[in-house]
Amino acid sequence: MSVAERYFPPAFFNHSVRSYIWGAMYAEAHGIRCDEELLCVSALLHDIALAPSFDSYTVPFEEAGGDVARVFGLAAGWPADRVERVGEIIMLHMRDDVSADVDPEAHLLQVATSWEIVGRWQDEFPPEARAATLERYPRLGFGDQFLACFEDQARRKPGSAAADSVARNLAARIAAHPLDTVSAGRGPGASGPYS
Repeated sequence: MSVAERYFPPAFFNHSVRSYIWGAMYAEAHGIRCDEELLCVSALLHDIALAPSFDSYTVPFEEAGGDVARVFGLAAGWPADRVERVGEIIMLHMRDDVSADVDPEAHLLQVATSWEIVGRWQDEFPPEARAATLERYPRLGFGDQFLACFEDQARRKPGSAAADSVARNLAARIAAHPLDTVSAGRGPGASGPYS
């Protein structure tokens, strides 16, 4: 947690923690067994390559982030297969949907981050759980900050998943996010695919 706290602005740190919370909540609700440590580390570091210290000018952020997470795992003394897994989970969170049967940790990170970014899977997260999570880890203008990062990624890396998300009207989907629109009194908002 200290790596994410050190390198992320508060809105991104809170997003990373919420991503873990949503993923764990979804896993519990659906009886998905996963490696909780891998899910937690992947959630905390999935956007690390959007931080200026780790941003690559040529490699998509999810691939660069996977590489940073692999270094983290090596430094922690993890075995080689676990080091590879953490990088793979982070990379897959921006790919086509992965089934929980195939890769539970990647599936959970996809669900959590697509809920966090564009409100997909809205019905999976009850209003009470949303309120409690946001009270502890508020959004702090996360949507606007995230969109700025993705638009920057899209300009520099036009073939990336970030560029594809921007081209598919990511700005409108972020603006309609239920976690932001409800608190602003504009109704429940819309959901749509993120990755």
